[in-house]
Amino acid sequence: MYARIFGFAAVAACLAMPVSAAISLGEAAGSYTINPAASSIRFTIGKAGGGGFDGAFGRFKGTIRIDNSDVGRSKVDFTIYPESVGTGQGRIDAFLRSDAVFDAANSPEIQFRSTSVTRTGDTSALVTGRLTARGKTFAEKFTAEFDGSKGGTIKFHVTGKVLRSRYGMDVGTPLYSNIVDFDMSLTGKRS
Repeated sequence: MYARIFGFAAVAACLAMPVSAAISLGEAAGSYTINPAASSIRFTIGKAGGGGFDGAFGRFKGTIRIDNSDVGRSKVDFTIYPESVGTGQGRIDAFLRSDAVFDAANSPEIQFRSTSVTRTGDTSALVTGRLTARGKTFAEKFTAEFDGSKGGTIKFHVTGKVLRSRYGMDVGTPLYSNIVDFDMSLTGKRS
């Protein structure tokens, strides 16, 4: 649902690298394409009294541009395809794709476009951007942590929380939490 946010956060993580890290910001500068085969976008929705469910998106794409001279001008663009949502339970998957939640038939993409990247630590950053789902757009924030780099590939761990009611996906509340927790592992290949 809100997974796009993750891609944006990835850019922030790369920008947050200290000069003393294994790779300097200057070396990391450039453009990267997210490799879906080496990445994952997972989410969790809790349930009153315990439980809830976990899911993931199987199809997504994104790019990250790291600006060497000004981290704040770095950009993250990310698109998630909600028809690819999977929980391991066919009935729940069909419900999530329906017009009650993602409305994948009429809203086939969830998009995230960063508006700012702010370094928060030696290897972390806050990525703020505009998330669009079901025709509604709101500002969202994600935390990105740099996980390393090797041979033109860069890795990030991105987390964030999104209120699903803002996007017209509040079916099942308050039994099911309004908060969607995202946990993403993103791998980008230098383009």
